Amino acid sequence: MTWTILILVIGILLFLFGGMLLGKGDDKKPSAGKIVANKSVTLIAIILIAGSMCRLYTPYYLTAVNPAIVQEMITGMQEQQQAEKNKQIRKYVREEGDRMMRDAPVLGNRDAKKTIYVWTDFSCPFCRRVHGELDRVMANRDDFRVVVKNFSIHGALSDAPAKAVIAANLQDPEKAAELTDMLMTREYYTQADLEDQANVADKVEANVMKFAKEVGLDTEKLKEDMNGEVVARELRNVRDLAQRFEINGTPFLIIGEQAFPGAIPADQIEAALNE
Repeated sequence: MTWTILILVIGILLFLFGGMLLGKGDDKKPSAGKIVANKSVTLIAIILIAGSMCRLYTPYYLTAVNPAIVQEMITGMQEQQQAEKNKQIRKYVREEGDRMMRDAPVLGNRDAKKTIYVWTDFSCPFCRRVHGELDRVMANRDDFRVVVKNFSIHGALSDAPAKAVIAANLQDPEKAAELTDMLMTREYYTQADLEDQANVADKVEANVMKFAKEVGLDTEKLKEDMNGEVVARELRNVRDLAQRFEINGTPFLIIGEQAFPGAIPADQIEAALNE
């Protein structure tokens, strides 16, 4: 701001007294060179004054006169960034779709051509909400599948269920889907479990094993597979893709070739599937 005011003062001084810098000469019959020089000084002065006034007035205009334009600019920039992200996602999904779903649990019609990828966490209330929205859509149509990317971001509350559904997929994909739905729609830990922080992970895992047994899974084999290479590979894949797609939280959906951060409603899911 200080430099802008200084330049404005210089511009005004040049405009008023710039001719004096060129010497007196023959005022009755000034040379062509002096005329050009005078006009050049005047032009420079006008440019300095106009530029300084613009720099001084623009912040006032944006903050006091028309602050809505700032929001429009931010929205436009965000839309451009999202469009670029969608472009990158489209390219990657086309090339690496099979690897993205290789070890992941799948809900809905596994053979469908349309695919939704969802980064989710069983302890996230917004993820549970979007799971319900996906259920609503699946109840009305079977032309898509949901690939569940278990983004374990809440530590002890997330790790065991995330590993369990990936491991369950090795035993029986249908039971893995059933376990996923159960963990998303029922409480797998209590407030009492949270009181003993030192043993939260063990208590959560024990509760998850009860659910696994309820859906008919071999829990001993499940525990073994939870610590195996396939589960570790899928969790690495989830984290690597989250970094690639700049996923900072859950839920995050890729529907077809579009990205949707947050818990979007069923009608928006339907619209994206129809595109």
